[in-house]
Amino acid sequence: MSVRISRQHWEALLAELEVARRQRHLVTYRALLERVQLPAPAMQTLAAALEHLAAIDTRADQPLRSALVISQGASRLPRTGFFECAERLGRFTGPSDGVAAASWHAAEVVRVFEFDYPAEAKPE
Repeated sequence: MSVRISRQHWEALLAELEVARRQRHLVTYRALLERVQLPAPAMQTLAAALEHLAAIDTRADQPLRSALVISQGASRLPRTGFFECAERLGRFTGPSDGVAAASWHAAEVVRVFEFDYPAEAKPE
């Protein structure tokens, strides 16, 4: 299934992630969905947009901004799909749960907080 995101929603997503980065906060998938107001199927659209952003960040050799988005559950980690995407992009190896994933994610979040991203690329 192909999922598309409008320019307006893409720019809103990037703006929300930039606010989180500047404030050094993580944001849950649910909060991001509410703030960006993605149309149905919202979660699939958000997941696809975050994977696209991860690919953009990887091509630019930048930390993955999608690491700022986490589940609201006790783990406080991104969903499994984030780690699978990071593995496909050559950024992470290992199981998507457990200490290795949590440690890599924590380090990536610090990298995102400390990185100064250039003016934003638009979706392709």
